[in-house]
Amino acid sequence: MSGRFPACPADDAVTRVYVEIGRIRVFAGAVDWPGWCRSGRSEELALATLASYAPRYGAVAARAGLGFEPTDPVVVERVPGDATTDFGAPGAVPAADAEPLDPAAAHHQAALVQASWAVLAEVAATVPEVLRKGPRGGGRDRDAMLTHVVEAERSYARKIGVRHRPFPAGDGAALAALRADVVAVLGAPSDGTPVVPRGWPVRYAARRIAWHVLDHAWEMVDRVPR
Repeated sequence: MSGRFPACPADDAVTRVYVEIGRIRVFAGAVDWPGWCRSGRSEELALATLASYAPRYGAVAARAGLGFEPTDPVVVERVPGDATTDFGAPGAVPAADAEPLDPAAAHHQAALVQASWAVLAEVAATVPEVLRKGPRGGGRDRDAMLTHVVEAERSYARKIGVRHRPFPAGDGAALAALRADVVAVLGAPSDGTPVVPRGWPVRYAARRIAWHVLDHAWEMVDRVPR
């Protein structure tokens, strides 16, 4: 595999990774580190890209107050993707997300989601409103991206039983209330089953929320005009 994960000198623990395989895109995600999930045109490229983002994700873990010394990955699960995968988002729920969450694991994932929000806020405060366009002239600018993240989060929250009415962009109190309710669910122990009928396991909810937040935070950084 091209691209290696940083070695972990302290112990021989492994970095568990699942792979979501679509028709034209593959995602690789760290099972125990929600938000550390990247894609590529093949499994090898997805794993290599995941490895290359370890330093960026390490800053998120540090913001959460967590040690982060990943080893070479072990692919523990491969799941079929769908149109969501090929569109560009991790849409499959791996079997690992049905694992129970004890209080320590729940705290771990909630801290990482909160750190992801903090990283996005810090990035947004440092980048210009108008960002460099993509190769085909597309891409949201900063404020539109932030609005998109919040609207997506409000939709994701319903998958774990948290329902909030739409609120205007920039309503900090409403956003704080939404996120507090999300954290209350993500930070609670779970038996691994979805919180609500046709909803998401909390492990997957944390993974999807953190991935979306960090994907846009890192996009902002990469699209700062040169």
